[in-house]
Amino acid sequence: MKDDSRQKRKRELIPRIALLACLALVVVSLAMAFSPGSPKAPAEPPFSEQARSAALADTMRLRAAGEELERSTAGGGQPAVARTVSLLTSQARALLVPGQDGPDSLPVPGSASGAAPSEAPSTPAPLPATAAALSTELAASASQRLADAAVADGGMARLLAAVGTAQLLQASSLAAAAGAPAPAVPDPAAPQLSGACPGPPASPSDSPSPAAASEGPDTGAATLPGALAATVRTELEAVYGYQVALTRLGGDAAASASEQLARHEALAAGAEALSRMHCAAAPAREAGYTMAPAFLASPAAGLGGLEASALTVYGDLVALSEGQTRQWAISGLVGAARRSALWGADTGALPGLAADPEAFPPLPAPSVTPGP
Repeated sequence: MKDDSRQKRKRELIPRIALLACLALVVVSLAMAFSPGSPKAPAEPPFSEQARSAALADTMRLRAAGEELERSTAGGGQPAVARTVSLLTSQARALLVPGQDGPDSLPVPGSASGAAPSEAPSTPAPLPATAAALSTELAASASQRLADAAVADGGMARLLAAVGTAQLLQASSLAAAAGAPAPAVPDPAAPQLSGACPGPPASPSDSPSPAAASEGPDTGAATLPGALAATVRTELEAVYGYQVALTRLGGDAAASASEQLARHEALAAGAEALSRMHCAAAPAREAGYTMAPAFLASPAAGLGGLEASALTVYGDLVALSEGQTRQWAISGLVGAARRSALWGADTGALPGLAADPEAFPPLPAPSVTPGP
């Protein structure tokens, strides 16, 4: 009988022990759920956002240096410095993200490139104190923007390439005005093109029309084959334009035009080669193009306009391509801007980007610390 009673008590205890074990597991689980864990590290911003932020920081820093040079120079500052400040102001506005880049997030003049005010080093880098020094740092910023453009997302790549191209040209202009040597920063070189179409080439009917090729990347109609076709047409028209201009130019202008004609012939061949590599049909070469009477009357100015019209074409190609094709397009954009300036055409603050600077957001007013 005692053994039976003992067995009965054991059987009655088993459910109780199981219930207590379950309750203990519930308590432990709740404690783990509500206990504060280590905070997650914030996600690293995408490369394109990092590149934009660094470009804004460098541009604001160089702008502050230019403004300081204007204030410290008798007579209101050198015109080249004033033009530099104006260009950097437009570029900073283009790089700004409304609502994101507020006064507290704008870089502190003299801080390291890309560093937020709270992360500024204890001994910030001094601002360039002369026009020549500003030219050197402007060229270095341009080189970084163009390098970032080679790997950024399409739309940001186009903006960074535009910023870098204009800064590169302005660095040369500022150095010349200051009587200093040109900055030792070479223009981006075009890569040696290699590769072949991995499939059957497209037929001419598969290529977008010129109107579709000229549409912006945001319309959804722009494509890489269309951008390449537009580049081929632009370069072939430039070849014809230089051939016509050479019959009306003389002296140094003729020598320069002859040199640029050879360059455009090489660019046309390169654009056609890229079209074949991407399985796109290159436009057929035409016998000639219609030149406006103004071009025939003033061929030098006409060549400037011809070069400037190629900027947005190369900007399209930068945005719609990647790899060696984008590198080639960036080199083409810088070259077109150089030649535009050579013939006296204005390339603007963002060559290759069809945008109205007046539509850019204004720069936020800097925070003012109240006095005691």
